[in-house]
Parts: sequence; C-alpha cells; structure tokens
Amino acid sequence: MTDELGLEREPEIAAELFGDRIDVARAYTESLALRGEELGLIGPFEVPRLWTRHIVNCVLVAPLLRPGLVGDIGSGAGLPGLVLAIARPDVEFVLIEPMERRVDWLKAESERLGLSNVVVDRSRSQDAPYAEALTQITARAVTALSKLIPSTEHLLAPGGEMVFMKGARIDEEIEAAAKAIRKARLKDVESLVLGEGITPEITRVFRARVD
Repeated sequence: MTDELGLEREPEIAAELFGDRIDVARAYTESLALRGEELGLIGPFEVPRLWTRHIVNCVLVAPLLRPGLVGDIGSGAGLPGLVLAIARPDVEFVLIEPMERRVDWLKAESERLGLSNVVVDRSRSQDAPYAEALTQITARAVTALSKLIPSTEHLLAPGGEMVFMKGARIDEEIEAAAKAIRKARLKDVESLVLGEGITPEITRVFRARVD
C-alpha cells in the first residue's frame, strides 16, 4: 500500500533496524519520495518500493560498520551513505560524489536531518583527498568490482575494509575481478547475504580487507 506521495507503507522491520533513529529515517525517506525523481536522484518507479528496495536494503549493512571514518563512493541520493549515517551516529562518514546537483542534495539533507557525522566531498574516488585515511568504504550500484576495486583501494588505511553492495550476480563479479583482487592484495574476500527471511529485498555484499 502507498500514501498520497505514492510512497509504500513503512515495513515493520524498519523500526527494528533503525531503532531510536527511525524518525530521522522517516524524514529522509519522505524527502526522497517528494523530491527524488524531480532532482534525478531516483527513477520514476522507485517511490512505491522506496522502503523495501532502497532504505531497508541499505540499512541492513549498518551492523557491518565500525567506528572510524567511512567513505561512501558515488553517494548519489544518499544510498547507502545517508541511510548508514542515520543508522550509525557513532561512525563518521564522508560522502564522495562528483555531480554538483547530487552534492547539493547531500549537503542540504545532511544539514536538514542534523547529521553531524557527515561530510560531503565533491570529487571522484580516484581524486578524493583521503589516501589511506578511511577505515572502510561503501558503495552501491556504482560499477563492476573489476573497476571499483582499483579505483578505491588507495583510500583505505592498512587493515581497512571494502563493503560494497552488489546485485544478484555478485559471485560472477568476484570471479571477473580476480585479477584486481590479486593486484590489490585483498584478504578475507567474501560475499554476504543480509536480510534473508526478514525482508523481500535481500542485500548482497562484497567484503574484503586490505593489508
């Protein structure tokens, strides 16, 4: 079911996943439903499935993060960067996004939502001024692992982690990225499935650690 904005009804699991941050998550979701298509942040068919396909899909990653400085690559509408920043106020985030209108949205939303743990940086991952400064990096629907790994590995501090949200063909992507994985000397490479049995849109994650 949807409301007057066409936004789907909030699934019960959302309040459990966000805990005492659920009101902030609701404010962000409503804002994205209201302005996301107009600003070119989401497609025309995404509002009726915004909670399950996007918001819940992203927040499932929150328990994988640890206190430190996390970089979100190609943040776009704030998926997953803003969602994770809402869910994990104990973690510092830098949202790395090259497109000006998206940067403006991310800055305005993080300020409106009172997210003091967010900095927005207008740059590409290759040029971002965070070499070996990040404890973890996240990304969602940016590019294939074979391209994403070499364009982001330099941002991680020793022992840092890649936590990339991927699609149903994640295992094929990992296989295709074997050369990039070896070159980056990634350790503990794994694919995770999150949300199975609690939400219709499971989340698949590529996780690996740099030396």
